[in-house]
Amino acid sequence: MAINKKEEFSGRENELADFANAISHPARVAILKQLAKKDVCICGEIVEVLPLAQSTVSQHLKELLKAGLITGTVDGVKSCYCINWKTFERFEKSFNEFFTKTNSNNPKCC
Repeated sequence: MAINKKEEFSGRENELADFANAISHPARVAILKQLAKKDVCICGEIVEVLPLAQSTVSQHLKELLKAGLITGTVDGVKSCYCINWKTFERFEKSFNEFFTKTNSNNPKCC
């Protein structure tokens, strides 16, 4: 049986990995790009612009919601989503710090 060793890593490392996992599918990247184009929440438009079934889009939205990268409201059968900019900015900062520290530690690596 496999043992989960996530607790052996720092909170920042786990958070960065969780964020990376949240955008690890091209459909999720496409969803975020669509949401970023608008200043308001998007409802049914997401399914219309992606080459995926509504149920598949819903699963990807669920993963983005779980990571906190988007927020959503449900009103009956109508769901609306928008980017959670606070979390998105934290995600950007974490990745920038990771790349800066990694790059500065070994600039002459092959």
